[in-house]
Amino acid sequence: MNATSEADREQGSGFQPKFDAAGLLSAVVVDAESKAVLMVAFMDREALDATIATGEAHFHSRSRGRLWKKGETSGHVLTVNRILVDCDQDALVLECTAAGPTCHTGAVSCFYRTLRDGSLQNVKT
Repeated sequence: MNATSEADREQGSGFQPKFDAAGLLSAVVVDAESKAVLMVAFMDREALDATIATGEAHFHSRSRGRLWKKGETSGHVLTVNRILVDCDQDALVLECTAAGPTCHTGAVSCFYRTLRDGSLQNVKT
């Protein structure tokens, strides 16, 4: 990529997502009100386009090898309030309103443990 297009990506107003070699970019989901981190996933072009079109979070499931709408089986969809784009457009933060627990374990957030003294402990909520 030449310097002009890199400067445009970093400082311009055009959305030019920078997918990695596998066609993915990182997406961090945070609660729209509290800003607590709920989950981290990956998006490909299809997931990004579906998210923008529907206003509900879609991701690329690496384990399933396909498009995955968060909450498609549980009903715990994530409504996207705002998408923040990092400086080089290879990572996103989705500010969302969750319709139930975000984690497949039933926890509000996938980040329900903390590392302390070499072991995991549940976060007190």
